[in-house]
Amino acid sequence: MRLSKKVAALVSGAAIVVASSGGVAFAYWSTTGSGTGTATTSSGAANLAVLQTSTISNMYPGDAPQSIAGSVTNNAANSAFVQKVVVSVSSVTQAAGATGTCDASDYALTTPEMTVGKDIAAGNSESFSGASIQFNNKSGSNQDGCKGATVNLAYHAS
Repeated sequence: MRLSKKVAALVSGAAIVVASSGGVAFAYWSTTGSGTGTATTSSGAANLAVLQTSTISNMYPGDAPQSIAGSVTNNAANSAFVQKVVVSVSSVTQAAGATGTCDASDYALTTPEMTVGKDIAAGNSESFSGASIQFNNKSGSNQDGCKGATVNLAYHAS
């Protein structure tokens, strides 16, 4: 059977169209899938160091309050949010030979809660201030036991 020139040209043209379009057809199945995975969170090392930077000295009955200031350093490998630093009188060490008593009640702290309110990156520090301390003049009381005493302050960062 012989094809006419028109039919041969038509078949030839169709072959060229198929060849130029890649001539490859793909078949596929549609499907779905699911899976699971995990992630962990750091345990968050509590590794904050608080340093008093203000110098407080020579407190006496009737003196003015002295400012308390310092810095909190994040020594952990991760950042840590520090809301506040709180100062308290942890103890009083009497001077050698002092007579009488001296304790935390002989000292007054004002605004012991100092706001930091910052996220501190690993290895960085932030300053705090705002508290003050002064000798608590207990009127009518002999406070000789506090002469030369050392007031030990405790700091708690959270």
